[in-house]
Amino acid sequence: MSVTEADVRQALRAVQDPDLHRDIVTLGFIQDVHIEDGHVTFRVELTTPACPVKDQLQAECEAAVAAIPGVVRVTVEMAARVRARVEQAEDLIPGVRQCIAIASGKGGVGKSTVTVNLAIALALTGARVGVMDADVYGPSIPMMMGCPSLRPATSAEGKIMPIEKDGIRMMSLGFLLEEGQAVLWRGPMVAGTVRQLLADVDWGELDYLLVDLPPGTGDAPMSLAQLVPLTGVVLVTTPHHVAANIAGKSAALFRRLNTPLLGVIENMGLYVCPGCGELSRIFAGLSGEDLAKQLKLPYLGSIPLDPRVGEAGDAGRPSLLRYPDTPQAEAFRTIAGALAAQASILSVAEVPDVPEFMPSR
Repeated sequence: MSVTEADVRQALRAVQDPDLHRDIVTLGFIQDVHIEDGHVTFRVELTTPACPVKDQLQAECEAAVAAIPGVVRVTVEMAARVRARVEQAEDLIPGVRQCIAIASGKGGVGKSTVTVNLAIALALTGARVGVMDADVYGPSIPMMMGCPSLRPATSAEGKIMPIEKDGIRMMSLGFLLEEGQAVLWRGPMVAGTVRQLLADVDWGELDYLLVDLPPGTGDAPMSLAQLVPLTGVVLVTTPHHVAANIAGKSAALFRRLNTPLLGVIENMGLYVCPGCGELSRIFAGLSGEDLAKQLKLPYLGSIPLDPRVGEAGDAGRPSLLRYPDTPQAEAFRTIAGALAAQASILSVAEVPDVPEFMPSR
């Protein structure tokens, strides 16, 4: 009995993406089906290289096709193509597929630390990642990435070229100011700077641009939401009632601006004893998980309280790279996958069903 491409696609309709809640044929994931002497090969093109269920989907695809009568062997290639956000008439970052803002409301919760480590985690999956430091008053990304003394070049077209390190393209006001120079700007200048960091930088082709926002609900977050069609915003909090309260105010701001909220990340969660490995909750305030429930948002995960995270940032080497085999490193990798999944859910929300396969004549 000969196997047809229609048989393969029909079998694969039984495979559901657990995050998108639709089958992978309807989602358009199946590409380049080839059948020869019972050997079936095809490519599964996911919406992100950071897909947390990639191995699960591959195994289910292999099992579904192997069950077709006449199939003797199955080869599945797993690939990814990040879906593009909705563009505006004047798109300041046309080569960026997903733009995600990292916000907190309150300072001191480790938002910049979370931003750089999530960027590293996404880049390690093969994604093309950039980081924009929108904290114009206290830019910290250059120091955390270990390149505060670098200065960007300018392209022949007059565009500012991002600083690149560890697979991340970066731009920050910290790369443009002299060391120790203070920023004494009022609101309109902040909004103009955010626009310049977007429009005047040659970001190139990126899958994800993570934007590290300053604390509060002022000009920078509002300008970003109005200038760029954001994929969404992530809220970073700590287990403190004050941090949770101000994070809630940030959520209210972005909802008023009709900006999607992708979820909540808890930083400085359980403390991992370096001696015995015992977990302890040091701070007794509202947890990130409870805050997510209150705000009716996805809970993306918790990063353990580990002094090495801050030490790594001060040393200019993100902790995910400096200490890759620790609980906090695993947390960053897991949260990056959850974040990518939420971005994918939004990006395919309006994708129409793929019509039934029609074999060529």
